[in-house]
Amino acid sequence: MDKLEKQKCPICFKDTLTLTEDNSEIPYFGRIFILSMKCSNTECNYNMSDVECEEQKEPSRYTLEVNSDKDMTIRVVKSSSGVVKIPGLKVTIDPGLASVGYVTNIEGLLDRVKKIIESERDSSEDDDVKKNAKNLLKKIWKVKLGDLPLKIIIEDESGNSAIISDKAKVEKLKVK
Repeated sequence: MDKLEKQKCPICFKDTLTLTEDNSEIPYFGRIFILSMKCSNTECNYNMSDVECEEQKEPSRYTLEVNSDKDMTIRVVKSSSGVVKIPGLKVTIDPGLASVGYVTNIEGLLDRVKKIIESERDSSEDDDVKKNAKNLLKKIWKVKLGDLPLKIIIEDESGNSAIISDKAKVEKLKVK
């Protein structure tokens, strides 16, 4: 792992940024580079990470039908340009300026969605929002147990995202 410390942060402009670069070989996908920037200034806390493939990949769409608790261990690579869609939860996570890349598994991806829903539930004063969040959290729990099937789609114009499983359907993504 390569690390550069005491770099200038692009947000607070202090020399408190640490840049790291690591690489990993992911079976059936190839070598990836994991890049991150983290500011140690407690007033800033800027954090950015991304995942890039060593070899150029085609724009792609991965679709996975999750229908077992064993599917929770399926590896997921999501770059900062990847779009995550979970139609059964009516969830779409579009990349924005602060979008990050990560390597996780299906359970970790669902945990990220769960945290977003919990935050929405806890900050809302609308009873309908709280009720909807409660229902979505219950669905996620059932999916994790393998009691409820769920489709997960990851689309990435850069080709740097993937669901690493023989169960995943891979298609070329038509770039608009």
